[in-house]
Amino acid sequence: MKRYLCSIIIGMVVILSIGTYYVKVASSASSLPKYTFKTLEGSDKMLDPVIINASLQNGSNFNEPLTIESNTTTYESEKSYLENLTGRQNQQIETLVKEHRSFMRGKDSISSLYEDDDFLAYASVNSEYTKSGNMEAKFDIGLLEKKDEEETSFQVELPNQGRIMNADVRDVQLVHSKLQVLTMNDVNSNNEKQTKEVHLYTIDVANKKVLSDKTLVSESFTYPDQVDFQMPTDVAPSQPNNMVLISLIKGVNHEDGFEEKLKESKLLSYNYETEKLETVKKELLSPDMARSGYADGKNLYAVEMKSGKYRIKTFDLSSQTLTNDTELDIAANKEEQYTAAFKNGRVYFLLGNEVDQDVLTNKPAKLLIADLKTGKTLYKGETVINKKNSKSFELIIGDLEIK
Repeated sequence: MKRYLCSIIIGMVVILSIGTYYVKVASSASSLPKYTFKTLEGSDKMLDPVIINASLQNGSNFNEPLTIESNTTTYESEKSYLENLTGRQNQQIETLVKEHRSFMRGKDSISSLYEDDDFLAYASVNSEYTKSGNMEAKFDIGLLEKKDEEETSFQVELPNQGRIMNADVRDVQLVHSKLQVLTMNDVNSNNEKQTKEVHLYTIDVANKKVLSDKTLVSESFTYPDQVDFQMPTDVAPSQPNNMVLISLIKGVNHEDGFEEKLKESKLLSYNYETEKLETVKKELLSPDMARSGYADGKNLYAVEMKSGKYRIKTFDLSSQTLTNDTELDIAANKEEQYTAAFKNGRVYFLLGNEVDQDVLTNKPAKLLIADLKTGKTLYKGETVINKKNSKSFELIIGDLEIK
């Protein structure tokens, strides 16, 4: 009886502790300002699919993550224990988990996923260092046939893994029933030089083996020189794409920072169907515009400030031509940072953070939703705060998602 009594007492203490914790959390969150968008033009129903991930800051002593979804603010401390345990997930990941819970278990990187009407595929690199200091690396491969919910999963070693220091999966495609996995690798050069490479691995899922390891780009350099590869923000990371853009950035590290060698930097395009790697002419599209742009495998959307306005330039990746140049009805401000999203023929343009974050400005964030082809404004609004004591806080925009 004493044993059961101790268990009951311990259980009650745990329940009371959790209850006290959530009462304190709810009380703390209720004292924080709530942000909503005041509609200046259009209908507030346009805000329904908009998700803004941000944080509330008060100097260096306070930082509280928050989400503005469907025009409602929710602080991280207001979420349940399980929600905070799993952490914030990409909206597309959340949707896939709901639809294919068994297959998606343990899969949380959107760049490692591919989805079409028939298949859902996954490829990631699982690596560890042995006691001898060598890296052992394997691909974790998964394929789901949606029609009958049949799953295939296996591991296969990366070719030439003895020379690989790190491999980061950046894109996954299913082409002619073979899985194409694009990675950016740091390579062991066994000397003072450093080497970075872009690889394309072709994987036969049916026979569970790597068919080929193709090095698309390889660049070696010695400090203070520096080489990096960057890709545009992928606005459709799990959808079938024909083409990827890769910015090759060359520069040198000085005491006062990094200086890019503009003449040596270049923009590359790779077509999965034709297997062609080409250099994009700089007069058509600069490497800087590409790496700061947004791509969906068919088009690249580049943001440009011109004549006091923001413009969205649309480049067709196959023909490498400019197909659209749209002016947005929002004033350009070099002192403010923007983030954008593109979906269903619309551009969602959010202007918020000050470039100099050391200065507290408390300016409202501005959101514009426009037709991508015509530039016609569908919605315009700015954030308002419901607390009078909010002047000491600053809203720092993280990223923008569209459901």
